[in-house]
Amino acid sequence: MTDAPLNPDFLIATEQGLRALFPATHDLALRKCQPRLDRHARDFVARSPFVCIGTQTPDGRADVSPRGDPCGFVQVLDDRTLLIPDRPGNNRLDTLSNLIANPAIGLLFMVPGFDDTLRINGRAQVTRDPDVLARLAVNGRLPGVAIVVSVTEVFLHCAKAFRRSDLWNPERRQNRREMPSLVHMILDQTGGAPEDPSALAKLDSDLEEAYRQSMY
Repeated sequence: MTDAPLNPDFLIATEQGLRALFPATHDLALRKCQPRLDRHARDFVARSPFVCIGTQTPDGRADVSPRGDPCGFVQVLDDRTLLIPDRPGNNRLDTLSNLIANPAIGLLFMVPGFDDTLRINGRAQVTRDPDVLARLAVNGRLPGVAIVVSVTEVFLHCAKAFRRSDLWNPERRQNRREMPSLVHMILDQTGGAPEDPSALAKLDSDLEEAYRQSMY
């Protein structure tokens, strides 16, 4: 799995061996897992403009994809069902094709300014039902398909990761210009970016225009 030298004496290969290294979890951490969306989970989803979607390929490779829209873009249909619009993207279709092959799905909802997060696990289907898509329209534009999540597990996740990262602190914002643009990096990775700064600037401008024209 890695080219780095690892001492096999210290590899953890069983869950029993793993759990022996840690204290037992507390009772509340176990009891907080709920089988449905209560009022707190519903409120959290309604406030969230951003969710990460975890899926798996047919051969078990993991994948995580971000989704974002105005707050409440993920709709709660009932206490066991969520609707997620699929907006225009790069058409790799990783998440959607994974779900068709393996319906297991994991969701991590974030709310700007909240250090806690909401985790939802379940099973998902992909639909093009016009009645479902109509519920998810923005500015009169419908998503091509939607993800329908049947919820099996819901729980709030503590704030430690966000406290450690200080993610929402404006003083910790980094200067995007300290790294090359997205287009520049991808071209470097796939064969070489043009050396002419004006050519790169044109590519960056074209990408921004594509964003404006294809958000929905």
